[in-house]
Amino acid sequence: MSQALHPSAPHHLPVFIPGPDGADPLLLGTGVFLILAVVGFGLLFLRLHTLPERMAHRTHKLQFEIVAVLGLLALFTHIHAFWVAGLLLALIDIPDFLSPLRRIADASERMAAAPPPPVSRKRDH
Repeated sequence: MSQALHPSAPHHLPVFIPGPDGADPLLLGTGVFLILAVVGFGLLFLRLHTLPERMAHRTHKLQFEIVAVLGLLALFTHIHAFWVAGLLLALIDIPDFLSPLRRIADASERMAAAPPPPVSRKRDH
């Protein structure tokens, strides 16, 4: 057998044609790109999906828990209204009503000179 090329054969093959050893660099590159693109899109989606939780992290614990539950509902049910509700709730700063009421109750007890109510402990029977 002679190693000479056939006269009608091209001297330079295109990149997308696999070599004689069977290696296909274009398929390998496409596969790596596809995997990286899917993982990158998933990370972007999850980063966007956790936006309300990250915004509500600096707020009150109850507000954060409600936003987190709305985010989980949106993630598992694919109802975007839950995500929008969580985002709106994270944007709104809910005032603390319990602390002033607690201070008013403490001041009223001091004014009435009444002892504070005993703390009841539950017993296991």
